[in-house]
Amino acid sequence: MIHRLLGACLFALLSAIGAQAQTAPGVTAPAPAQAKAEAPKDALGRTTPRGTVLGFLGAGRKSEGDLARQYLNTRLTGEVGEELAHKLFVVLDARLPARLSQVSDEPEGSRANPLSPNLEVVGTISTGEDTLDIVLERLPRGEAGPVWLFSSRTLASIPDVYDEIALERHVRFVPRFLIDTRLGGARLVEWVAVLIGLAVLYLATVVLNRILTPLIGLLWRRLRGSAVERRGVLPTPARLLVLALLSRWLFSALPISLLMRQLWSSIAALATIVAAVWLLMLLNGEAEQYIRRRLAHSHIGATADLLRLARRAVDLLIVFAGLLATMRHFAVDPTPALAGLGVGGIAVALAAQKTLENVIAGASLIFDQAVRVGDFLKMGDVTGTVDYIGLRSTRIRTLDRTVVSIPNGQIANATVETLSARDKFRFNHVIGLRYETTSDQLRTIVDGIRGLLAGHASVDRGSVRVRFFRLGSFSLDVDVFAYLYARDWNHFLEIQEELLFSVTEIVSRAGAEIAFPSQTMYVQNASAAQHASGGLPDDRAGVVS
Repeated sequence: MIHRLLGACLFALLSAIGAQAQTAPGVTAPAPAQAKAEAPKDALGRTTPRGTVLGFLGAGRKSEGDLARQYLNTRLTGEVGEELAHKLFVVLDARLPARLSQVSDEPEGSRANPLSPNLEVVGTISTGEDTLDIVLERLPRGEAGPVWLFSSRTLASIPDVYDEIALERHVRFVPRFLIDTRLGGARLVEWVAVLIGLAVLYLATVVLNRILTPLIGLLWRRLRGSAVERRGVLPTPARLLVLALLSRWLFSALPISLLMRQLWSSIAALATIVAAVWLLMLLNGEAEQYIRRRLAHSHIGATADLLRLARRAVDLLIVFAGLLATMRHFAVDPTPALAGLGVGGIAVALAAQKTLENVIAGASLIFDQAVRVGDFLKMGDVTGTVDYIGLRSTRIRTLDRTVVSIPNGQIANATVETLSARDKFRFNHVIGLRYETTSDQLRTIVDGIRGLLAGHASVDRGSVRVRFFRLGSFSLDVDVFAYLYARDWNHFLEIQEELLFSVTEIVSRAGAEIAFPSQTMYVQNASAAQHASGGLPDDRAGVVS
């Protein structure tokens, strides 16, 4: 009872490889499109090439010779036809490649050869030094419509191939009970051979890892000067990938049934896809760590989120590619899923338009380095130091020690003045001297200030400009201009303070004084007014300043 249950489960797995594969003779695949006219159904499931192959293998595995003969394009009947069907099943079971999911499941076939649209090659088997194509041909069968049958030309070559396989299967040293006993529809000797083969392949990967580890370690020490980790150069996904690839080769080389080869081939294919996805994700993580180590320490905070987001996006793409490869292997059409993802992606993009805009702007700021952490900048009414650049917003600490978060989209579109990025500081002052200052004193002061700036180590000598340029309202104005070299704003203020002290000393040594706002007022008394009108002169009229 257990053997029959396992056999039924394995046969169901084999039959359900494709999205539209048939599970038993007499059941046909659903129509691929509503607009397309539904193909007539055949009671034995021979409407499609895959239905014919799976139906025949199912009948042959159950030793239903009369049913299996219905899948052949032959006039042989009775025991002769059943014997031919049995020989064909043995040949296919031993030599047909385990790629049943690639057999067309369309009523018209794959039409790989447009010149022969009614012929379908479902596989090629080796026959000694030659090969034989297993061909199905499409033939009309009454009201049920066209059906696919094994071609008469293929059937003519089956007896010779059967005799060759019968000689190969004659093994002397295998106990008879291993051949006669079946587990899950397959002979026990096949299970033993597969399990022993997997164990040998696993040991081969362990040995390969131990051989490669010292060799790669020696080469690595010579190139980089550091040792390789003790766990070896082949991580777990790499071992799984090697094991899966070797297993596929082993299952194609062992003389096991098609059921076992298809089962283990599908498992090996899944293991290959999983190992490849796993390995690529590990390599993606290593790439992220390598980039983070190469970046400057001041930039790591600004780019960490971007690198993490990029890594997660690449991981999703890798997993998505693995799912597509899995669907492709099992002949599942991914077009509806891709269309649904496309529509969903558009909806998400429209809903998160502002967020995506800020994320893209943040990436642009990080790559262009238009704004860096630690910059002192001015943007509109905000002046402060950049504390953090994130994917959505940038945080700026103002002069009042508050934190302002600005969306990256606004920063990307705004005019930003980076005050801390200047290479020189402007020293520009107007020195106002009293009007009592003589011309000689004025020349002495101008020459003294010009010499002071020209001899100072922090002054750009080519930018020095000292000129008496204006007769002001209450002062004689001297314009002093130069560019100063300084580390930062505080250093500039220190240099400026020193220069201003020196300027005041120069003015003092010249005997002049700094002017201050003043005005002169003329006061006239009544007698003076009378004198001005023709009266006697009055000496008491005066001027007050």
